[in-house]
Amino acid sequence: MSEPTYTGLTDSGTGGDDMLYDLNQPFDKGDMAWVATAGCLVFIMIVPGVGLLYSGVARKKHALSLIWASVMACCLIVFQWFFWGWSLTFSHDVKSGMIGSLEFFGMMNTLGAPSAGASTLPDILFCFYQMMFAMITGALMLGGACERARLGPMMVFLFLWMTLVYNFVACWTWNAEGWLAKLGALDFAGGGPVHQSSGISALAYALILGKRNDPTVTHLPKYKPHSVTNIVLGTIFLWFGWLGFNGGSGGSSSIRAWYACMNTMLAAACGGLAWLFVDYFREGRRWTTAGMCMGVIAGLVGITPAAGFVPIYFAVPIGVICAIACNYAVDIKEYLKIDDGMDVFSLHAVGGFVGSCLTGLFAADYVAASDGSVANGGSPIDGGWLNHHYKQLGYQLAACTSILLWSFCMTSIILLVMDKIPFLKLRLSEDEEELGTDAAQIGEFIYEDDQIYIPEPVRSIKSRASQPPPVEDETASEPVEEKPAQV
Repeated sequence: MSEPTYTGLTDSGTGGDDMLYDLNQPFDKGDMAWVATAGCLVFIMIVPGVGLLYSGVARKKHALSLIWASVMACCLIVFQWFFWGWSLTFSHDVKSGMIGSLEFFGMMNTLGAPSAGASTLPDILFCFYQMMFAMITGALMLGGACERARLGPMMVFLFLWMTLVYNFVACWTWNAEGWLAKLGALDFAGGGPVHQSSGISALAYALILGKRNDPTVTHLPKYKPHSVTNIVLGTIFLWFGWLGFNGGSGGSSSIRAWYACMNTMLAAACGGLAWLFVDYFREGRRWTTAGMCMGVIAGLVGITPAAGFVPIYFAVPIGVICAIACNYAVDIKEYLKIDDGMDVFSLHAVGGFVGSCLTGLFAADYVAASDGSVANGGSPIDGGWLNHHYKQLGYQLAACTSILLWSFCMTSIILLVMDKIPFLKLRLSEDEEELGTDAAQIGEFIYEDDQIYIPEPVRSIKSRASQPPPVEDETASEPVEEKPAQV
């Protein structure tokens, strides 16, 4: 069956002159509607999802700073993606399979050409969808700095990290001209670019910052979550948004999209149950709510690279194996003496690594073909061990190790250089850390406190000349100021 031709349309630049030709012709409007909806679902994962989850795990005096970091990541990464992140990741011109050009700098020429990451979608829609992935990755990574990082330098670091880490590894994996894509590594929705890169980079951030300051303990501090309710709410928002995260990554509204959604639900459920039972025997015969939530997230992370490649029944072992691996990986920080308070490394780096390797074992060609691409003349994937394609596991290991090494090394270099610059010092002082990030860096609090007035300094301070004169007391020789009545 030959592909239809559309007069006046091109595969590069803007895709054609939209004053003369309808640039929508090559694209299915149902596919575009679903992917746009999926992008909105991914957005929900960031602030109510990651923000509430991290805030719930943190201590109360630092809790607002974790929500602040999630909102800040949204704002900063949207600008970075517009500025050059989109172009570096998904330009049609890729340098040596490593990084894109500045073809779309400032999003110029981004309109209706088929995207380099998903030819079924126009550049502008794929740009919107992938921007959400960039935002969630940055927000996850910042968890490594919990309760001890200065917020100004954090913003500078995040911009540099997105440019030198995320844009590179996402280009390798998802741009059709990226070297991992050409190698044949399989990653449906971000086991490498999203989870492994953010998890290992969070570990580097925590390592360079050092452990949280607590004079009462000599080992790594462990604190109870200040709000299990926030953890549950954050997990539910993440689970809900993950249906768009995985379901939209095929680039179409097809059977494969719904197959990925079912895989997502099943792996998350099995991960939650597996962690719950493991914790029951490891945590003194208690069915922990926080543990169950961590298991759900571990299952979601593990199925991310596999969702559009593996048969549904393999979602069960993927969810269970990833949850058990992540549960025991939480202890790694004790051996490494690295204070990863949000367990970003154990959940995302380890979960993403295990999920990517299991993709190499369980990937099946007929699952990937369920989007209709092969029947319409596309090339099938070679699959994994199920299709007797045993080299696939090697390709998966190559992708994992390259992403982990690049992300850890580049993150460490950025942070070490920044920390040598006086006004970019990474860490709070001991006094500020004891006071809490919310009070020291933000001046606002997640819960109402006893002080109902805004403490000075405020944005606009009246001069003494503009204040009303003091009221004189006839019985005293000194003037006294009138005090407001206490509430």
